[in-house]
Amino acid sequence: MIMKSPKIVAEIGCNHKGDMTIAKEFIITAALFCNIDVVKFQKRHNKELLSDEEYNSLHPNPANSYGPTYGEHREFLEFDLEQHRQLKQWCEENNLVYSTSVWDLTSAQEIVSLQPELIKIPSACNLNKPMLEYLCDHYKGEIHLSFGMTNHKEEGQIISFFESKGRNQDLVIYSCTSGYPVPFEDISLLEINRLKDKYGNRVKAIGFSGHHLGIAVDSAAVALGAEWIERHYTLDRTWKGTDHAASLEPDGLRRLARDCRAVAKALTFKKSEILHIETVQRNKLKKGQVKWDE
Repeated sequence: MIMKSPKIVAEIGCNHKGDMTIAKEFIITAALFCNIDVVKFQKRHNKELLSDEEYNSLHPNPANSYGPTYGEHREFLEFDLEQHRQLKQWCEENNLVYSTSVWDLTSAQEIVSLQPELIKIPSACNLNKPMLEYLCDHYKGEIHLSFGMTNHKEEGQIISFFESKGRNQDLVIYSCTSGYPVPFEDISLLEINRLKDKYGNRVKAIGFSGHHLGIAVDSAAVALGAEWIERHYTLDRTWKGTDHAASLEPDGLRRLARDCRAVAKALTFKKSEILHIETVQRNKLKKGQVKWDE
């Protein structure tokens, strides 16, 4: 049995700095240089998502802020629905799948109107039952959901909810540790095994969403059975913003995709006791040796 080649998701998120020209460059670079499968943005209605106090509070890290308050910072980075429609068109023109993480019910309703192939529920929003219910009832594509910051009881409740809606076979769940960046000892890759054992026959697939440094861990996630690999992606890790430092630049993303696909291709048993590729070497290197059964 040959493992399916993993799908590689590059999360652009808000790393585009609120600039559609930069967002287009992200898409083209991801398609032509990185050779990945999906790019993912984010959609928020900030006044729905944030309390008045949170919206009007000073940004906790002014050096990374695009506005004096947290609300203004978030609004600066937000694309509207028509801009997302354009992003989707650019993705399709470059043979990429467009996707978006939705952070509130209004955003979910808007993105559903675009009918993308998949919609992502971030870890922060996986207990937003009205939003999950809306997606189950009004969206027919794949629903991807991360399990960062989620205890085992909550995981079970989420899976049972999708089963009650008859949508669990459209659900892809991701092992995830929510941190930026996550130290290696907290990545907890064996959670992939736990999710496979507990939910592997109840959902469509298991994925891994990483917020760590480097690319070694992602290949290991594939070896453990992750069929989707998601990483934050930037064009320049030194850019202003909170996610750039924990993101991969294009060459890192390209090498990650290459390595994950190579690992998936290698995860097989031998098709025969001695492969065709070995026959020449066997005839050359074992020449004249006595067979043990003679």
